[in-house]
Amino acid sequence: MAEERGTKVLKLEGDEVTVGGCIEGMESFSSIHLACHGTQNAADPLKSRFLFHQGSLELGTILKSNLRNADLAFLSACQTSTGEEKLSDEAVHLAAGMLAAGYRRVVGTMWSIRDHAAQEVSIAFYKYIFDHQGGTIAAGFDGSHSAHALHHATQQLRDSPDDSELSLLTWIPFVHFGY
Repeated sequence: MAEERGTKVLKLEGDEVTVGGCIEGMESFSSIHLACHGTQNAADPLKSRFLFHQGSLELGTILKSNLRNADLAFLSACQTSTGEEKLSDEAVHLAAGMLAAGYRRVVGTMWSIRDHAAQEVSIAFYKYIFDHQGGTIAAGFDGSHSAHALHHATQQLRDSPDDSELSLLTWIPFVHFGY
């Protein structure tokens, strides 16, 4: 969708996704979409990580990176904003770590998500972003409407005629942090 709209994209899939390639992409682009597995480490949050076919990217590594252009991180992975029960008033999770790394806006999930739900939310999210793009597309990706985009995407799923428990679990896990 982004390429069709004239936005520069680096797409890495399967074995192409390496820790080094991901960090390089994060340092080069203002926005990142991670569709992978994620794990939290409550005992040592800096060891919380995203899992790729070719290794894992720890939060500690991300925090050491030069993310001067960081704007939006969409974490389409399980439990990226799940905190520790014993620290319920503290936000120690991957999404909070991405904010600490410099991202202004982060979309995360509170628990496990199904692949098809992540895809539905992502498509509606990015369609809204591009439909409400400020300025010229050549200026780059604008994540300033990300909170509204997530609301719109989840609202579409909420308005679905299917009100089963499974349907509810498709949109409820997604949350937005930042501005």
